[in-house]
Amino acid sequence: MMKIRRRTLMLLALELLLVMAVVFGVNLWRTRESASGVAPDITAITLEGKMVNLGDYRGETLLVHFWASWCPVCGFVDNSVDAVANDYPVITVALSSGSDAEIRQHLQEEELSFDVVNDADGEISQRWGVVGVPMSFIIDRQGEIRFRDVGYSSAPGLRLRLWIADNFDAQR
Repeated sequence: MMKIRRRTLMLLALELLLVMAVVFGVNLWRTRESASGVAPDITAITLEGKMVNLGDYRGETLLVHFWASWCPVCGFVDNSVDAVANDYPVITVALSSGSDAEIRQHLQEEELSFDVVNDADGEISQRWGVVGVPMSFIIDRQGEIRFRDVGYSSAPGLRLRLWIADNFDAQR
């Protein structure tokens, strides 16, 4: 009986590793055209009138999150990003989501408080190689992109990647 249980646990562990490897591989393939290495600059004004310059975040670990008001998956990620913004610097970029007023209304309806840059023409998203939304980039203290992810991300997943980027130097 013990042998069967142990074998079942080993098979489950192997299946879990296989699923994780496939998910990791698919994410690598989907993000292959997006920005890597030194993060492209973002110099813009948020909806609240605050000047954002990516260079101002040197020395800090940062989440740059691209989303859209029309994206159904983004709605599942927005609250996670909003929660992460309480503990880490976050820049969010709304891609082709309408006027500033329309984005403000969306934020109010969804009860979101993160800062937003309106990328109405998609210029910032194009420079970053955004292949779909939601798309998140974790930037380390040196301004290097450490993680890229397209699709759903949970708050614990975002926090784990931010923590890794914050605590493990990429140069090692």
